[in-house]
Amino acid sequence: MNKQRHTRPGTAILAAGLALALGAAAQAAPVAVEAVMTPKEQMKFEFGDGSKHFVLAVRREGKAEGEGILAGASVTEFGWHDIRPPVDGDPQGYLEMTDADGDLAVLKWSVRAIFMAGEGKPALHDNGVWELVSGTGKFEGMRGVGSLVIEPAGETERRFILEGEISDAP
Repeated sequence: MNKQRHTRPGTAILAAGLALALGAAAQAAPVAVEAVMTPKEQMKFEFGDGSKHFVLAVRREGKAEGEGILAGASVTEFGWHDIRPPVDGDPQGYLEMTDADGDLAVLKWSVRAIFMAGEGKPALHDNGVWELVSGTGKFEGMRGVGSLVIEPAGETERRFILEGEISDAP
């Protein structure tokens, strides 16, 4: 007896669509955001050894603008900026990024600060990395990594520029 296999119309299309959706979900999505961060609390520790070495503990707030899953998020920085002007520094900290749905992404970051010759005074270059270390809601179980640049954006404000990618954990 010859048996033919019967399928419902659209089953193959549904299966192909599901496979495509699952494949897309597993791919990394690009992130490119900037946030001008304004100090809300800070404490500066100056070394009493005659050097210009200081440590700045700071909480700054801003809003991420740009492209990707972090665009539009409210941002709070909890930073520890260990700086030795006019030589170098090792800032590090965390960014809490809360989107419009209330979902939270926690990014750990660190940069290497290097002073270079500038007009009138040394120019500070802050370049480093960020990593998505935890989250809630849509960010739960996700991983992310990228580059971070911190630039002056006013007397006390700083512009955090993040580029990279975020995806589901492997």
